[in-house]
Amino acid sequence: MMTPEQFLDVQKANLEKILGLSQQSFSNVEKVVELNLNAVKAYMEDSVEAVKALSSAKDIQEFVAVSTSVTQPLSEKAVSYSKDLYSLSSGIASEAAKLVEEQVSENNKKFVELFESASKNAPAGSESAVALMKSAITAANTAYDSVSKATKQAVEMAEANVEAATKATIKATNTATTKARKAA
Repeated sequence: MMTPEQFLDVQKANLEKILGLSQQSFSNVEKVVELNLNAVKAYMEDSVEAVKALSSAKDIQEFVAVSTSVTQPLSEKAVSYSKDLYSLSSGIASEAAKLVEEQVSENNKKFVELFESASKNAPAGSESAVALMKSAITAANTAYDSVSKATKQAVEMAEANVEAATKATIKATNTATTKARKAA
């Protein structure tokens, strides 16, 4: 059984974790809002410049050339924004996963301590049941570790795929822009 002091300590620790998580969440929202505001500001500035450049074209060939030269930087910025947003999201998910992992580990430790304490007072002849429970706890911990590692590997693979897709998109955009310039 928990003493009132132990109960208060647990509640205090949980409250501190909740406050920390709230601060972290707010900070992450600020980062996303800042990224979005910067992206919108840059898009608006680029759009004004693009309209000015397009309106100054004297013929269709110049219009196509200007249009092509305007498209490439915009698409590169869109890819960069997507990459930054993905990176930010991955960081947020990683932080959340770390917190969950810490909490699961702490709860598991407390459960094992509670179980150990309770098993000391178990009636005679219950040794096999206690051993079975210890084995089940060990198996559950092993399974959790395996799932956690597999999840981390999947995230790393997804990040590598996003990086490859980003590079391919930039390359395709550059190729299309080059072809359009040559055609003009």
